[in-house]
Amino acid sequence: MVRIAAIVDCYTVEPSGLGVPPYLSTYARAAFGALTHAYPDADVRYLTIDDVRWCRNGGRSFVAAPLTDPLTYSATASRDDALRILADAEVVVVIAGDAVPSVHLQARNGSPVEIQEVLALSGGQRVLLGPLANQVLSQPEVLDIRFDAMHTHTLTAGDVLLGSRSAASYERLAADRGPYAGLINQLGWRPVAEIELYRGCTRRRFCSFCNEPVKSPLVDFRDPDDVVAEVTALYEAGVRNFRLGQQTCFFSYLRRDVSAIGRLLASIREQCPELEVLHIDNADPLAVASAAGAKIARLVATYCTEGNCAPMGIESFDPVVIEANALTCTPEILLRAVANVNEAGAHAGPRGLPILLPGLNLVYGLSGETHRTHYENRSWLVRILDAGYQCHRINVRQARAYPGTSLDDRQPSTAPSAEHFGTWKADVSYVFDQPMKQRVYPAGMIIPGLHSFFVTTRGTWYRRLGSYSVQVVEPGTARSLFEDADLVVTGHEPRYIYGNRGASSVTAA
Repeated sequence: MVRIAAIVDCYTVEPSGLGVPPYLSTYARAAFGALTHAYPDADVRYLTIDDVRWCRNGGRSFVAAPLTDPLTYSATASRDDALRILADAEVVVVIAGDAVPSVHLQARNGSPVEIQEVLALSGGQRVLLGPLANQVLSQPEVLDIRFDAMHTHTLTAGDVLLGSRSAASYERLAADRGPYAGLINQLGWRPVAEIELYRGCTRRRFCSFCNEPVKSPLVDFRDPDDVVAEVTALYEAGVRNFRLGQQTCFFSYLRRDVSAIGRLLASIREQCPELEVLHIDNADPLAVASAAGAKIARLVATYCTEGNCAPMGIESFDPVVIEANALTCTPEILLRAVANVNEAGAHAGPRGLPILLPGLNLVYGLSGETHRTHYENRSWLVRILDAGYQCHRINVRQARAYPGTSLDDRQPSTAPSAEHFGTWKADVSYVFDQPMKQRVYPAGMIIPGLHSFFVTTRGTWYRRLGSYSVQVVEPGTARSLFEDADLVVTGHEPRYIYGNRGASSVTAA
């Protein structure tokens, strides 16, 4: 009988990285490499929590065709055998944990109850990997189940059943790296590979809510050659979409070393000449606003692909909140960072989209918040609009106290946003997000390189692969999943836009 080792991806969402399909997390790849080397004669199967849900629902969708649900986009090659694989596997690695709140049309993160149900189906050894492990270690009541090992950051062939509380060295992770085809061939979607450049945060003072200093209190930069080697291995396995996003700030890699960053990006393009997406994620506005930041922005615009986003965490424009939470970036610094990115990348790329635009992150529920906080946020966002800048998107969320952060010790229970968050978020959407979408994606513009990923009563939902792609709804249609299209913009909502297949639109099944 063939030995089986299984990975069940319940998805991860962190400030420094995404692990929800289409994104393929560093955790999933580390787990695959570790199991492949630790159990060389085993068949290593990769499953998603949506595979398990599909089987537990009798091998069918929760909704009637032509509508879709999250079970369909995230399917793997083993979907129909998920329960049997769990029963037969001698070791099951569960990847899970949300360090920040997240909602996705095409997937739903595994809950603690679901994880308990998954492991109840397994008779093998149980391993937990990811942010949830850190939470369970500090709050055991979160997950009432016994694990043979827990890993908060990484998993290697040498510690699968031993557990770990700190990240393995990059050299150790590289030793587990092998051909990725065995993993990539199991995916039912076109993945965007999350690539880590370093651990920790280069700021002298850490933001009160961020989990990155908890994950790695010291900064540990990865050698550029190792980054290129991993990207090349993924490329050889068929991956064509990459995001340099598993770190706190792309611009701060190697202490803002402009030359090294230029060589890294150039090497990736040289080794992967037919890649389709090369994007970044996370940009500290303090770094972006600097003279080196302006040069790095131009490098990103030169070597990366269009439709790129540099998301910057101002978090709050309120000076009281900034001081109380060690946010360090002032509104004036943010404006300089927005200007640097616009100057470098607001022009159109080969297919008509802006090359590189800033994204903005706002967080409500932080210490020091008052009703004036929303007034300050709104006023500065209007100022950015009035200045004529372009922004790719804005992300507005409530703070979540991650174990080990200073916010966890002093999270305010009476912050006004606890009651008004929905109203304030809607205000930002209509005052800033919708008019910005009209500016960046005017009616009549063609959005190229889209693929369908969900169908609701509104129509078919599309997006590009990459960083925070705008969602486009084709009203009154029910297209097959993963159908490619270029859509013409016809209208705008705060969180998405409308498009249709006009005369100049190119589609391919």
